[in-house]
Amino acid sequence: MMQPPESAAPDPTQQPDTSAARPYILVVDDEPDIRQLLREILEDEGYTVAVAENGEAARQQHRQRRPDLILLDIWMPDIDGITLLKEWKDDNQLGTPVIMMSGHGTVETAVEATRLGAYDFIEKPISLAKLLLTIEHALETDKLQRENQGLRRHSLLVHEPIGKSAAMQTLRDQLRRIAEHDSWVLMSGEPGCGIHIAARYLHDASNRRDRPFIDVNVAGLNPDNAAHELFGSEKNGLVHYGLLEQASGGTLMLYDIAEMDSATQAKLYSALDAQSFYRTGGTQPIELHARIIAATHYDLEQRVADGLFRKDMFYLLNVVPVRIPALREHREDVPDLLNFFTNQLVDLEKLPYRKFTMAAQNRLRNYDWPGNLRELTNLIQRLLIVGSGHEIDVDEIDATLGEGDTTTNKREVEVNYDLPLREAREQFERDYLEYQLRKAHGSVGKVARAVGLERTHLYRKLRALGIDPKNITHDG
Repeated sequence: MMQPPESAAPDPTQQPDTSAARPYILVVDDEPDIRQLLREILEDEGYTVAVAENGEAARQQHRQRRPDLILLDIWMPDIDGITLLKEWKDDNQLGTPVIMMSGHGTVETAVEATRLGAYDFIEKPISLAKLLLTIEHALETDKLQRENQGLRRHSLLVHEPIGKSAAMQTLRDQLRRIAEHDSWVLMSGEPGCGIHIAARYLHDASNRRDRPFIDVNVAGLNPDNAAHELFGSEKNGLVHYGLLEQASGGTLMLYDIAEMDSATQAKLYSALDAQSFYRTGGTQPIELHARIIAATHYDLEQRVADGLFRKDMFYLLNVVPVRIPALREHREDVPDLLNFFTNQLVDLEKLPYRKFTMAAQNRLRNYDWPGNLRELTNLIQRLLIVGSGHEIDVDEIDATLGEGDTTTNKREVEVNYDLPLREAREQFERDYLEYQLRKAHGSVGKVARAVGLERTHLYRKLRALGIDPKNITHDG
């Protein structure tokens, strides 16, 4: 076991930074009294507030930190709010709700502001009750839109690790305790075991629950573009907010952290260690306000020993290690899982309901589940789609399992163990992905969902391995 260097990581018992989890509002108005009044009221309501007296100051504040909401006056001495709103929209920087304010507004102005992407238009003198309600609705709408985008990536919605077993009760208790603090977390477990579910449960149990939860598959980041995606960029005054800023006040989950290239590892280590970072092309440090959950199905200590992962990064991330049990370690939860995922698939995908008999449940409790929860959900989906009859009996289970594991290839794969590690890995990946394509009848989209990769990354992987989905002979 490696020994960590002294003072390699923050105190894991540190209390949450409540200010970091508050929505950050930028108030842009040329009248000092209005700026001061709005700042005091919004801070009393629990928001973090920055102010700008004109358009140029608003640009500077906007570059310095991504706001969660902008209150934007229309009439200002240097540049009007409509022009500034259009500028942000044209430069793809309008990733946050904007509420326009004006004492001389017209219907045409309000329509134009809405067309350009403003959430709402409020007339001066401002009704504070109406303003606070509009802000609350705007932030809630923005949150729901982000969550819906996440749901489109993950078709099944699971709010917590499921099961009454001691293993699952211990896991939930551990995550709730960790959620009371603001430390970084390193989650590990086999592919398909439910790491994403555990990460989301931790986020929802924390004081960051109302702020963004963003997860990114590190393997899907192009090494040439990874820094741009994570840290953002600045060029010619234009700002692209990276994932660290998009998750500001909330949680950024990095899966699988072991796949991160060495250059991006170095930059992320520097950011985590300093609690700030620089956008690509930027000159001003940006404060880090997101909780980091790193996740992996690799043995990171072995990756460090093999020179594939930074030792200092390992100790920095490994403040609070959380291991997610494999499904075979809590087999007694299989009946509850069958019931839960069957109902979800029936509700979300409008599949016909079928009930597992007691014999079928017992058969599945005694199965090893090499693909864990992902394999279980794939199996249920397959049985609901291709099966018939109200009940699923043990014979149908045996026939389905006998046709081939729902996530892994049953046949022997001859691996040349004398190859260098990179070539042996490519050989396995090529065989694995060809098998998945045969099973999915050549559908790259289905394979992406089955193996847990973004489609764009899977296409790059297939091209790198010289695999053409059109040339794959389909199973069945």
